[in-house]
Amino acid sequence: MDGPSRWLARVMRARYVVIWLYAVLVPAAAVLATRIPHQGAIDRLIVPGDPDYAATRVFQTIFPERPVVLVIFESDDPWAPDQLARVQRARDALAAIPHTSAFTVIDALRRARPAASPADLRTLALGTTVFRSQGLVGDQFMTVLVALGGDRDATLGAIDRTLARADVGPYREVGAPVVSAWLERASSAATARSFLIFGVLLLAVTWFLYRSLRTLAAIVLSLGAAVALAMGAGYLLGFAFTIVSSLVPLTVMVTTLATLTYLHSRFLDQEPGSTLAEHQIIAFRNKLLPVTASTIAAALGFAALAVSSIRPIREMGIWTAVGLVIAWVVAFTLFPALQRLLHTPTRQRVEVRSRLYERIARVLPSFTFRHRAILVAAALAGCVAGALAVAGASVRVDTLSNIDPHSRVYRDLRWFRDHVMDLNVARVWIHLAQPTATDPEVLRAIDHFQTAIERSPEVTGVSGPTTPLRMRSYFAGHGDRLPVDPARFAEASGDVEQLLLAEPDLRTFIDANGLADVQLTVLFRDGNVGGYRALTTHIHDAWQHDAAALAAQHAEMRVVGESLLSVKVGASLVPTLTHSLALTVVLILIVFVVVFRSGRERLLAMIPSVFALLVTFLGLRIAGFSLNVATILIATTVLGTTENDQLHFFHHMHELPDAPLEERLRHAFAISGRPVVFATIINAVGFLGLAATRFPPLRQFGLMTAAAFVLALVAYFTVLPAGLWLLDRRSRMKNHPRR
Repeated sequence: MDGPSRWLARVMRARYVVIWLYAVLVPAAAVLATRIPHQGAIDRLIVPGDPDYAATRVFQTIFPERPVVLVIFESDDPWAPDQLARVQRARDALAAIPHTSAFTVIDALRRARPAASPADLRTLALGTTVFRSQGLVGDQFMTVLVALGGDRDATLGAIDRTLARADVGPYREVGAPVVSAWLERASSAATARSFLIFGVLLLAVTWFLYRSLRTLAAIVLSLGAAVALAMGAGYLLGFAFTIVSSLVPLTVMVTTLATLTYLHSRFLDQEPGSTLAEHQIIAFRNKLLPVTASTIAAALGFAALAVSSIRPIREMGIWTAVGLVIAWVVAFTLFPALQRLLHTPTRQRVEVRSRLYERIARVLPSFTFRHRAILVAAALAGCVAGALAVAGASVRVDTLSNIDPHSRVYRDLRWFRDHVMDLNVARVWIHLAQPTATDPEVLRAIDHFQTAIERSPEVTGVSGPTTPLRMRSYFAGHGDRLPVDPARFAEASGDVEQLLLAEPDLRTFIDANGLADVQLTVLFRDGNVGGYRALTTHIHDAWQHDAAALAAQHAEMRVVGESLLSVKVGASLVPTLTHSLALTVVLILIVFVVVFRSGRERLLAMIPSVFALLVTFLGLRIAGFSLNVATILIATTVLGTTENDQLHFFHHMHELPDAPLEERLRHAFAISGRPVVFATIINAVGFLGLAATRFPPLRQFGLMTAAAFVLALVAYFTVLPAGLWLLDRRSRMKNHPRR
């Protein structure tokens, strides 16, 4: 008995200790898993080491922002007395919510003109672009701006309940807190629904195939332990459930199920005359190499996602890799211990339902021999078409693309974009060399810079430290532009330091503590990668040409903010796909080189997975889907999962190294093919369960990944043996396989 066999034998003898150990660890891990936070905000999409992420966080410490929700009331005439009363009633009710504040355009107007009539207020509000550009008022709506404090979800719920009690009628609700809350709920619900579907299918298929409650119990308990321990490890690593990392438990469950299916299928084949204890050691020893190699390949493949600059993708890769290692330990400790404890039957006691598969497997060698050229050519054509589809795939990080079109959140945000503006906000951070932010000359240069930014047709509005001064000038009847003449400008801005103490709005643009930092808030239309680059180019040009006085004083300007981080996510999607895919392929090939010496075989082993992956991307393009933070993971998930099948296939091919190819194929299909079919069916339908979610990225991911599993299964039984026939020098047409 060799070393691995002796180790397996010790595990079998210590099965009661093993089970008691897991009985302690699994509940503890499950408790830790319940403490993993759910986060859907943009700050979870960028790795902390990113310089723009770091700069944005420093900026936010200087200019802290409270999350804001816009509650919009539509009407034919927002200035009619009943509509003004409606908005005021909503504003007063919302302001009464603990830790929140509410503001409307009426508040600003009443403060400037306390005795103004509704008609005068309307003239004031619509006579400048400032209020329109901020989404506070329009021809057919008026907005209550609510600044949140305390727990986000509790406050959002309080807003809806408060407005229902206030009887203010229908309203629209937009803002980053609303979107983030919806994303977190949708991703959590998607994972839970897929888990439920996966679990029901697992129970049904396992019972149908193995016809043993004991076998079912061993598999389910082992799966549960692997997932619970993997989730507990995620908590200890400091990870959170985000848009995509909520896929980790499902991915761990899928790969663990494949491993358990391989192990149990081999365990079923007990030879006559052997004891169950001896046979179990032989079966697990036989599968130790391919299972270990496939686990290493899959773990390395997911770990390759660490090259991504998108935080949840990086975390998902590392987390899944750790989970796969944990699953390997469970498969070779808890699972065999449960088999022994529960006395799971082998074929000597229960016949497995596999007659249909056995009939198909017998004819596959001859079928693939006859059509080998056509099968390989068709696969190569599909790969080429898929590669072209990947090259032309569109990238989407737009908020609307992540929201269910039938949801209220989508409808409100769509309306806001169509009738008001896009919620794209860039922050222009100016750091002065001296604490001179309130000096008239500095303010005049900043106002000139702000005016230059406003000239871009893509900019819908700019607010800065001179905006309150502009509004004071406007309410005084002098227009909403400040004087160009230095002396008159100094006169208009001479009391800024006093205003800084009295006006909270001004402190959102000037750091009152150091007087060396200033910010401009830029609202713009096109929030994609190209649009943001064009905006930043325009801002930098304006800085060079229209803020030369500030640059001469060694002031520094930088564009920061959440929109920048969102754009960086979009720009990182394609590099993430290409880099992680290339690294995954290389790592898997290295594993194949170590396990199998044949260069031809290690290349052929990639055919089913690569074919399935590229054809899936072709389908993604045809279906009109796009690359997003979820679908970008299809490549790693498919490669990391389906390569297991090829490793087991070639492992059993090598058990008959001197036999004819036909006999080797039949042997490999007989041992590894059946669990491949079983696992693929369960896994594909498990991921297909994501199609029932209201979360578009995960729905697309589920559909495409399920399709890829099926394609890989088809290629496994057709293209892979066809390629072997083409390269097998011992096969000749005159010695073709038996039909």
